[in-house]
Amino acid sequence: MNYTAFKHCGLNVALEVLSGKWKPIILFHLFHQQEIRFTDLWRNIPKVAKKVLLEHLKQMEADGLIIREERQVFPPEVYYRISEKGKALGPALAALESWANEHAAAQVQELKDKKRVANG
Repeated sequence: MNYTAFKHCGLNVALEVLSGKWKPIILFHLFHQQEIRFTDLWRNIPKVAKKVLLEHLKQMEADGLIIREERQVFPPEVYYRISEKGKALGPALAALESWANEHAAAQVQELKDKKRVANG
């Protein structure tokens, strides 16, 4: 397969939609909560800049993975939830996690150990 064919194949499109340092963790939070306010999502993801989080959320909304809802209260509140299209990613993401647990177990364990040391 040449580059042009790969560029237009489903795998490449899926990887582009999921690419970005923060998109997987955003999806994680949205899969585990019915909806979440922007500020709560930002607080739950340490080290992400608000600007970068907003950029990723806009991309994910444009790709149809999430739904943004602005509530007209004072001050205005913005909530995000996963769309049906985003929910359809669940089995694929679960399969990726299973693959990592089976075939990249050392890296998974290393990350768990680093977290444990960081948390004391």
